[in-house]
Amino acid sequence: MTIQEMQERIAQLKKEKNAVILAHYYTRPEVQDVADYLGDSLGLSQEAGKTDADIILFCGVHFMAETAAIISPDKRVLTPVLGAGCSLAEAITGYELKRWKEEHPDGLVVSYVNTTADTKAYTDVCCTSANALEVVKALPEDKEILFVPDSHLGAWIQKVTGREMTLWDGHCCVHHIVDGEMVIEAANKYPEADILIHPESICSSDERVLNMPNAYFYSTAGMVKHAKESPKRQFVIATELGTIHKLQQDSPDKEFIPISERLICAQMKKVTLEGVLEALEKEQYVVKIDEPMRSDAVKSIDAMLKL
Repeated sequence: MTIQEMQERIAQLKKEKNAVILAHYYTRPEVQDVADYLGDSLGLSQEAGKTDADIILFCGVHFMAETAAIISPDKRVLTPVLGAGCSLAEAITGYELKRWKEEHPDGLVVSYVNTTADTKAYTDVCCTSANALEVVKALPEDKEILFVPDSHLGAWIQKVTGREMTLWDGHCCVHHIVDGEMVIEAANKYPEADILIHPESICSSDERVLNMPNAYFYSTAGMVKHAKESPKRQFVIATELGTIHKLQQDSPDKEFIPISERLICAQMKKVTLEGVLEALEKEQYVVKIDEPMRSDAVKSIDAMLKL
């Protein structure tokens, strides 16, 4: 079956089953092209909460499908592949958070959305890279904060807000590659370009990068928005390579240069068009979160969405 035939069959199945496909920017281009909604973690979380579809097929890593199942317990949430993990989600457990909260009963836990349902169940408020600054700024100044699991995103928040936090020692295995030297080299090579950097990157607290006039830290959706609205014609992209597909679709007359060809999330690439088709045909790989874990976890997501 050709890609076009699979895409046509997927479109047919979506109508028959009242299904919606949500896909992350880091998935393969042909998967992005069949999505009803393409976005980053915040946008996908919001879309999962408001869809009236009976089936949500979530094209991303497993914690993302879990988040949809937490938000929409009345929906049938499917994932097109088993075993698509995330180095951030695997960096911490709910048990470790439980222990911290016992030792710091007045402290607040802020969890990046890249965490498991178990971790979210012991979290006070979630955040994404798109709203992390607003979430932290909104918290009481007299409260101790533990930020998990991304130390790079946490360090960036500290630099921008001035808020001291205890940072968990976790990182994204893709963005951990993007250091200050890489950004400086790109700035020297492409002096007219805007450099768009994901705050999960290791350079997110590097003063040399933070002080660059043409370097911007954004969520993936923020990068897409900036590039579309900017009068600039050239951009260096410091995030997962899959994002460039959307950037080029929105702005075909602009140039997008990956800061490194190594920025590929092998876990996201496990999601294939064949897997999407099979998941819809068989309604397989259902993601369910048992109560009371779901009811505990949804509180942290609700707190984020309210902010």
